[in-house]
Amino acid sequence: MEKVTEEELLAKAYKPGQDALKFHPFYQGKIEIALKCTVRSFEDFAIWYTPGVAESCKVIHKNKEAVYDQTNKWNTVAVISDGTRVLGLGDIGPEAGLPVMEGKALLYKYLGGVDAFPLCLATKDPDEIIKAVKWLQPSLGGVNLEDISHPKCFYILDTLRKETEIPVWHDDQQGTATVTLAGLINALKIVGKKIGDVRIAMIGAGASNIRIAHLLFAAGADPKKIIMVDSKGILHPGRTELKEKFKEKWEMCNKTNGEKKTGGIAEALKGMEVCIALSTPGPNTIKKEWIRAMAPDPIVFVCANPIPEIWPWEVKEAGAAIIATGRSDFPNQVNNSLGFPGIFRGTLDVRAKTITDEMCIAAANELAKCAEDKGLNPEYIIPNMDEWEVFPREATAVGLKAIEQGVARIKLTRDQIYQRASTIIKSARAKTQLLMKEGFIAPPPE
Repeated sequence: MEKVTEEELLAKAYKPGQDALKFHPFYQGKIEIALKCTVRSFEDFAIWYTPGVAESCKVIHKNKEAVYDQTNKWNTVAVISDGTRVLGLGDIGPEAGLPVMEGKALLYKYLGGVDAFPLCLATKDPDEIIKAVKWLQPSLGGVNLEDISHPKCFYILDTLRKETEIPVWHDDQQGTATVTLAGLINALKIVGKKIGDVRIAMIGAGASNIRIAHLLFAAGADPKKIIMVDSKGILHPGRTELKEKFKEKWEMCNKTNGEKKTGGIAEALKGMEVCIALSTPGPNTIKKEWIRAMAPDPIVFVCANPIPEIWPWEVKEAGAAIIATGRSDFPNQVNNSLGFPGIFRGTLDVRAKTITDEMCIAAANELAKCAEDKGLNPEYIIPNMDEWEVFPREATAVGLKAIEQGVARIKLTRDQIYQRASTIIKSARAKTQLLMKEGFIAPPPE
């Protein structure tokens, strides 16, 4: 087999961005509203609008919960952002964040059959964002918070989870944590280690890694064997400057790093068995020699977007046993897209009031099982997005856990959840393919 050069690998890595510059203006958006009811003649408007619609209004007025049966609330999610932390681009504003939120809505529909709508807000005030979500709540089955800077993202999520009647989820926290845990579960199976025994370096201490750490703790990881690094260095009890403004980091200073290590990324990685990096986009945020200084055959997740902290081929050259990134053009894509469509499908189908950590762990275990059922290897520790059957399985695990925990409004059997999710997801995919086949969605430019 002919060896691929570094120049060819780089060209492949940068091509999606080059295509995006052509395709986005060609389509002028990635989603639109389509009808789901019949229009047999103009007489049907009297059913769907006035005067017939008044009867549905009266039913809901008598029983607010009937809105789930009379409208599309049951399947509607808002993707809400203020544009303050978009991918690895930072605070670029709500308009510049809109392409990402549209992309999120596309994935929700195609992978999970969820009707998601991007709503970018012209405010950075966390209390205003909370107020906006509460105002929108009557129309929504759930909310996906996205690309909101920390530490305010923690406050927004925690407040809304307490004060709303619908599930509110921050994908950069809960979604990333769920999929990372799924990948780690299988990576550890391959190398023959247990989560409670391994030493883990977490590069980056933003919303993603903070929530990943919490989910790792819940899944059995030893906090004292975890070392976390932010832009100023390793978190330890001496970092008292974090005490007032960054309470989540301060908690990690006191909960992790049993050896009280100090220093930077190089010192954090030395001798560790696992690296989970969600920090500054690379390349060269993490250096090859730092990977070499880890324990033999380490597990390395470098998941910054759009460019990982170090190119995966360099990680391999440095001796890693298993490598994962957040990108679809390399093996082992640890990406939220494997999580939120299926998790929300299950959440919406049982009308859950929230999404608990236990529901996230159930999703992670099912994701891991899906890959294991196909056969694990170092370049396949987690399913790919084109394995559609993963999403109804994930939805089923989440829905059952919601019912078990008493946060579901309706109770369904395992078969009922699975069949419902499968039907909705198959329909969403088939409709897209049909629109492409019939030319209603034009092929992209050459």
